Amino acid sequence: MATSQPPLRFTSHHNLVYRLVLSTLTGRTVHISQIRSSSPTNPGLAPHEISFLRLLDAITNGSQMEISYTGTVLVYKPGLVTGSTAGTGASGGMITYEIPSNCNRGLSYFLIPLCLLAPFAKAPMKVLFTGPGVITSSTQTGDMSVDSVRTAILPLYKQFGIFNNIELRILRRSNTGPTGRGGGGEVQLVFGHQVRLPKTLHLMNAGRIKRIRGVVYSVGVSGSNNARMIETARGILNPLSPDTYIFSDVASAPLVPAPDKTNPQAKKKIGLGFGLSLVAESSTGCLFSADVASPPQGGQAPEEVGKQCAFQLLETVAKGGCVAPAAATTMFTLMTMGSEDVGRLQVGRDVIADPNVVQLARDLSKFGAPGWGIRDAPDNGDGDVIVSIVGRGIGNTAFALHPKSTTTSEGRLCQNNPEVSPQQFTPSQQTWSRGSSSDAVGVAGFWPSVQCAPVCSKKLKTFQGLNVEHELDLSLHRDEARQKTAFSCHHDTQTKLARAR
Repeated sequence: MATSQPPLRFTSHHNLVYRLVLSTLTGRTVHISQIRSSSPTNPGLAPHEISFLRLLDAITNGSQMEISYTGTVLVYKPGLVTGSTAGTGASGGMITYEIPSNCNRGLSYFLIPLCLLAPFAKAPMKVLFTGPGVITSSTQTGDMSVDSVRTAILPLYKQFGIFNNIELRILRRSNTGPTGRGGGGEVQLVFGHQVRLPKTLHLMNAGRIKRIRGVVYSVGVSGSNNARMIETARGILNPLSPDTYIFSDVASAPLVPAPDKTNPQAKKKIGLGFGLSLVAESSTGCLFSADVASPPQGGQAPEEVGKQCAFQLLETVAKGGCVAPAAATTMFTLMTMGSEDVGRLQVGRDVIADPNVVQLARDLSKFGAPGWGIRDAPDNGDGDVIVSIVGRGIGNTAFALHPKSTTTSEGRLCQNNPEVSPQQFTPSQQTWSRGSSSDAVGVAGFWPSVQCAPVCSKKLKTFQGLNVEHELDLSLHRDEARQKTAFSCHHDTQTKLARAR
């Protein structure tokens, strides 16, 4: 009798989110202890960590979470990433997730790990983030803005062959609240490209910066602040790249419920401020981002925000490599989850020495991933290194657990007839596939040369004792040789069925 693997044990709250993501992707149970156990005022899990656990519960099926009374111990048993499948908490194909007002982290704290899980889901991931705790701008806790996630993180998935039907819409903007908590924004994530395995990455040429794009925003304040930030930032960045364009967005302050004794329906404005997001793109497709927003307490001029963000972008580019520090964890995680081949990525020494990257490498090793190979880059003028990672080949387990419902042009079940699907036959009569496009779904190898086309219609009355009244759109090849092959296979199948009876 097979026994389950013992849980992996970790300590402290550092890198908690990525440990939960790796646990979900690999299917290993984790036991995390000593979560802020030495804090005299706020021991245990923080509000934003509780919110992330609830988000994991919403997008997975079968996950189990156990939290101790003090909140300092967490046991997480992962389930299957279902996405926005009907019947798992989604309404109309969309999961609505509300973030409470006591959250002090930006929305990118939830978006970046969620995007790591989305390609390995059973169905497309569609999540609507709402509530008084949604902060779309960058925060003082180190979270990037939603604009940078859209322009600097999501395009990186194209390097791994993930690029279809991916959108991030900002429906309502919000800066950090006056106490550093809450925002009141609204963001919709649509991640509709699921893959069996990410492609192997080979990116070892950073290229030269060819253009700079940015978004400057003002929430609940005068729109003239945008012009002041743009003028200051362009004055610094134009010598680097004349192709610099910064888009402006002015939004009203969001309203959140604030009931009192006299007016239970009262609302208040929250999330006032301004900020700037910049992204530099190189000639080889490498992206470098920078984010600065006004502090919650105010007192910072728009010119200072624009100047600080421009210099932050130059500093990120000067670190070298093909990836920014904010996107390094995403790239390394996808490379580890890819096919069993060696992927290579050139990064700067400051990026590979980042504490978050070092901790990620240790956690990946504990989850069973092989160690990273690090060597100096051939053109080591900037001090870059090349990181070699061997993929684990885990990929999307949902592709291996569920048969295909659609096929290619060589399939035997026709896409033009929605009434016919593999679920109408018993599992013993289905051809199970691991997701390869060349493996067509069929009915026990029945008529292998038949192609699907709305040419003629025949009724398949019985098949191995089943009464099937659904119409199959079938069309034999015009080639006479293929017709003979199809008839021969059909005759052999009928002979075998007669002998079995």
